[in-house]
Amino acid sequence: MASPQPPEARHFDAIVIGSGAAGLTAALNLAEHGRVAVLAKGGLADGSTAWAQGGIAAVLDAGDTVDAHVDDTMVAGAGLNHRATVEYVASNAGSAIDRLAALGVPFNPGETVSERWHLTREGGHSHRRIVHVDDATGWAVSQALIKAAAAHPNIMLAPGMAAVDLITHRHVLGERFPGRRCHGVYALDTARRHVVRYVAPATVLATGGASRVYLYSTNPDGATGDGIAMAWRAGCRVSNMEFNQFHPTCLYHPKVRNFLITEAARGEGGQLKLPDGSRFMQRYDERMELAPRDVVARAIDAEMKRLGLEHVLLDLSHLDADFVRGHFPTIHARLLELGLDCTRQPIPVVPAAHYSCGGVMVDLNGRTDLAGLWAIGEVTQSGLHGANRLASNSLLECLVFGQAAADDIAAHRSDSAPPEIRPWDESRVTDSDEEVVIAHNWDELRRTMWDYVGIVRTEKRLERAAHRVKNLRKEVQEYYGNFRVTADLIELRNLVTVADLIVRSARRRKESRGLHYSTDHPGQLPVAADTVLDPQLGREG
Repeated sequence: MASPQPPEARHFDAIVIGSGAAGLTAALNLAEHGRVAVLAKGGLADGSTAWAQGGIAAVLDAGDTVDAHVDDTMVAGAGLNHRATVEYVASNAGSAIDRLAALGVPFNPGETVSERWHLTREGGHSHRRIVHVDDATGWAVSQALIKAAAAHPNIMLAPGMAAVDLITHRHVLGERFPGRRCHGVYALDTARRHVVRYVAPATVLATGGASRVYLYSTNPDGATGDGIAMAWRAGCRVSNMEFNQFHPTCLYHPKVRNFLITEAARGEGGQLKLPDGSRFMQRYDERMELAPRDVVARAIDAEMKRLGLEHVLLDLSHLDADFVRGHFPTIHARLLELGLDCTRQPIPVVPAAHYSCGGVMVDLNGRTDLAGLWAIGEVTQSGLHGANRLASNSLLECLVFGQAAADDIAAHRSDSAPPEIRPWDESRVTDSDEEVVIAHNWDELRRTMWDYVGIVRTEKRLERAAHRVKNLRKEVQEYYGNFRVTADLIELRNLVTVADLIVRSARRRKESRGLHYSTDHPGQLPVAADTVLDPQLGREG
């Protein structure tokens, strides 16, 4: 019986991998200049954008300044931020908010005539500058962007397309494109179970972060570092992978493991307490509950270890009940479903992996090391976050860099004919009869990262992690070479790559800075320097 013919290559002017705030912002702007395909691994709203509760940071208050926003970001990032990037993003925040409002995002209105929108405050911010839609800002932003993209005639939305690998010069038939370049992506159509070639002169990675590499995470299941791993395999440098932010307050509940209690709950007066009702943040930072996330997460971790606790408590019960219900309706309703009334009872919380501050290295236009490839949002290390992300700067980065990348791509359009790309070759693989291997390795990897590369690190733990991850990488690569790709296998392959990058980066940093805290190196080096890994060198750069 003859093998089925591979599906024809699909050609576009630009391909965006990811349908969150970064990807759809880029797509909407790119669609003014040509045909755009937006690929989503699952549903269009399955990514981290829709899960973002808090809001978007922007200087909108008369008493606030861009300089203050820049300074707050630099302080949170422990001096590792690139100041030019921070200034660029903070300066463009207001126009990004205006664009969302024009798309219909219903930001909470101000409480006075002079205040256009209600602004809340979060940890690490010196002013109220967080514009929000109750406690479900990300969902509102996601829905508005998806609606606009679906209505645009030049945008093709393609859910259920799991990116496998970037198409580069190595996959071109013939010699017409001799230089290193990205020409698109191979993507698995998860419904039809075949791999499709998406070809374009411009490809944008907007795939989000990698926090699902840890056992406990606030992120959706798809946050598996796909873009970071694909870019690394294609020859792009990555940077600062050791800085994974642990959100201090994830709900601790046997039935729900990834429900986030927004930073704004502390910003509006929520207090962290021990089971005996006493507060403890005063022992760690004078800003108490308003300290940056790394400080608060380490404090909670220390108290849990000191007292042998499974969780601490976040108490809102001293606040006005109507205020809590009005400002945090999503959280209040979800907790009620679980039998907990946060207007009367404290919320059990634990830290959980939340945000990847490192990623693919990019410039202010979102350009990577590989021609034809841009990257935006959490998949990148743009220089904005440094060693720790300031609250509510994440969606902002997506919006600003989504615009910047689209502008750069439009300014450098080419009318060159696309190359002919090799079809995906499945001639030497079979369907797997050992799916249990994927599940077992997935669990082992995530537990290894949680136990040895968590909030507090030691050289010994990192050495153990490196040994275990090396063995897992070998097993996964052997499995990948023998069986047809599935969505689970794609994610596992990417996660084990990202885990290796995180461990290698953490072992290189001989200090404690921001989100990387080592008991063997508790001090901070006098000069802040990025950790750069370069696949072209075969070693760390």
